[in-house]
Amino acid sequence: MATFSDPDRKRIQELLAVMEKPVRLIHFTQTFECELCQETRALFEDLVRLSDKLSLETYNFQLDKEKVAQYRIDKVPATVVESAKDYGVRLYGFPAGYEVVVLLEAILRVSHGESGLSSESIEKLKNLKSPLHIEVLVTPTCPHCPAAARLAHQLAIESDLITADMVEATEFPDLVQRYAVRGVPKTVINGTSFIEGSLPESEYVDQIVSSVAAAKEPVAAEQ
Repeated sequence: MATFSDPDRKRIQELLAVMEKPVRLIHFTQTFECELCQETRALFEDLVRLSDKLSLETYNFQLDKEKVAQYRIDKVPATVVESAKDYGVRLYGFPAGYEVVVLLEAILRVSHGESGLSSESIEKLKNLKSPLHIEVLVTPTCPHCPAAARLAHQLAIESDLITADMVEATEFPDLVQRYAVRGVPKTVINGTSFIEGSLPESEYVDQIVSSVAAAKEPVAAEQ
């Protein structure tokens, strides 16, 4: 069953026509206790029909433990966008509304193997020394969310130390509660530092790098 309208299918086909290298969508799903898993899988099955450079691999979150561990998947539905390698680009939830744009941009960037970040941002990321996990909580109707999610994915493509998740907030209320989300986009860095709203690239990268540096600073002993 097609999930995209005919006009949308045509626009997506035109967009994906500039893909360079093949891209694999590694999709994790389950049959029970996942309200939108079936719809999400149908969307990706429809999407890969729109380009011969797109392919889909589907795994069961409960049964395919080796693959779950390999990609460090902790909830479903989940989708990894990879090409020549795993760039750390992840999407959690059913991509709808503005989230579809983020998905398509991730596919194109991964296909070309280029982050599209400025040279200044690339230099700043070279200061990272340890793994970094970025989660960007979004909603389908948020017009400011794509910018934050896009930047997070660009950082992951640029640095092998970064994994970046776009998380559809309404599907994972436990995360909304854990991170005290009052508005989106909200970027969570290693589960402890936060960026509220959407920022220009330079400011976003500065906050990412500085939050990691601050987390490593030793706490002064009490006198």
